[in-house]
Amino acid sequence: MPSPHLPPSPSPSSFPLLELNGATVIKGGTPILRDLRLTIKEGEHVALLGPNGCGKSSLIKLITRQYYPLAHPQGEPVLKLFGQERWDVAGLRSVLGIVSADQHQAFTGNSSGAITGREVVLSGFFGSIGLASHHHLSGEMEAQADTALDWMEARHLARKPLEEMSTGEARRVLIARALAPNPRALLLDEPTTGLDLPTTHRFLETIRSVIARGKTVLLVTHHPEEIVPEIERIVLLRGGTLFRDGPKEAVLTSPILSALFETPIEVQKAAVSGYYDARVTSREVC
Repeated sequence: MPSPHLPPSPSPSSFPLLELNGATVIKGGTPILRDLRLTIKEGEHVALLGPNGCGKSSLIKLITRQYYPLAHPQGEPVLKLFGQERWDVAGLRSVLGIVSADQHQAFTGNSSGAITGREVVLSGFFGSIGLASHHHLSGEMEAQADTALDWMEARHLARKPLEEMSTGEARRVLIARALAPNPRALLLDEPTTGLDLPTTHRFLETIRSVIARGKTVLLVTHHPEEIVPEIERIVLLRGGTLFRDGPKEAVLTSPILSALFETPIEVQKAAVSGYYDARVTSREVC
């Protein structure tokens, strides 16, 4: 049986996936993002790393249009995705699939808890929590949803209610939901939250398979050990500002992470797996 496949990914855009031109966001009179300047190209796999409260969640909400930045002093666009300044929700989901632990809570936190795995995936075409009577499903949508479940080895979860799934099962279904519309890139916002060690490992291998299939991945995390080997660029945030940005080997070092987290941290790279390990140490790191 041939391996399942979605339609070919769209040809790479001539514009960067993400452009931030001095993005500042203020909430309650306090800046939570400060003059962020960042460009990420399509096809460039990047990890956004930082301690709790560093601005990662705020940056995600800025990208997904939940937060809006202050206007640029010269009137230039502050945020562009694939060269566009303005997106509606449906249009954004067609180019940028999003997976987060919050999505799982959103589905199970209301009456949609009994929704099946397949219905969760189909809802990805509409950016909705569940399906509504006005949502028109085409045969192509249904075929792509089934294929996305196959990609995630989750076809057996198609009829299972989300509320009866393990956290790991639900997270695989949510990745299928993000993949079904065949987006250009995936934004994974701390996707391993709530997963045990074996399930986290399997989930990270799933991310690697997604990258191998040609999808650009942006991983948001505060765990260096979750950065898969295919990710080569690291962006560090602290206090709502850009702390470091560069190649993984240059950024994931003991002195830099110790400064980022303001505690002594020892970083090592596994010779075989390509993963990094970061541990708090009692001694100062030089």
